[in-house]
Amino acid sequence: MPTTIPQPKALQAPARRSRANEVYEQLKRDIADFRMVPGDRFSEHELCSRLDVSRTPVRQALTRLQQEGLVEVMFRSGWRVLPFDFDKFDQLYDLRMVLETTAVQRLCLQDVQPPEPALQALKDRWLAPVAERSTDPVQVAEWDEDFHEALVRAAGNAEMARVHHELTERIRIIRRLDFLKQMRIDATYDEHAKILRAILARKADRADLLMRSHIETSQVEVRKITLHQVFMAQQVAPAA
Repeated sequence: MPTTIPQPKALQAPARRSRANEVYEQLKRDIADFRMVPGDRFSEHELCSRLDVSRTPVRQALTRLQQEGLVEVMFRSGWRVLPFDFDKFDQLYDLRMVLETTAVQRLCLQDVQPPEPALQALKDRWLAPVAERSTDPVQVAEWDEDFHEALVRAAGNAEMARVHHELTERIRIIRRLDFLKQMRIDATYDEHAKILRAILARKADRADLLMRSHIETSQVEVRKITLHQVFMAQQVAPAA
C-alpha cells in the first residue's frame, strides 16, 4: 500500500495566498460595483459564509483593502466600507499627470524613435477603424490601462514605470467606471488615437496637451459617475 507523504508547508503556502487573493479580488469588485455600499457594515463571519472560505484568507484580504483605504475595522463591531476619498484620488491623479506627461515628452524628444514593438500593438488597437472597436467596457478598461502603462514603459525609465504601475492599481477601482457609457468608450478611442499620432509625429507640446486634457476629462467624468453610482446604490440598499 503506497505511503501518503504529507505536503510540506512551503508547498501549501501558495495555495493559501491564492485563496486570499481571490477573496481580495472579489471584495474589491463588490465595492467597485457597489454591491458593498460605502457605509455598509459587515463581519468576517458573514464574508466567510457568503464566500465559503475560512477566516484566514478573509482577514488577509481585508487587511489589503484596509491598507488601500477601502475598508476600516470597527472596534468590537466588525468592518465598514469607507466612503470614497476623492481628495486622495485627486492627489493620485495629480501624480498620474506628472508621470504620463513626462513619459510622452520623453517619447517625443529622445534621440531615437521608440522601438516599433513598443507602440505597434497600441497602433493596431487604437488606430483601428471604428467598426473594429471594442464595445465591451471591461475589455476597454483593461486596454486603457495597458495603453497608459505601455507608454510609460516605452519612455525607458524603469523606476517611473514601477511607480506608475502601483498607481494604476490604486486608482483602478474608480477609473474603470469611466467606461460604463458608450460615449466615453468612443471618446477614449479618439483621444488615444490623437495622443499616439502626436507621439509618432514627435510633437511634444501637442502630445503633452492631449494627455493632460485626456486625464483631466477622465478624472471629472469618474467623479461624477462615482457620486451617481453611490447615490443610486444607497437608494436601493434599504429594500435589499
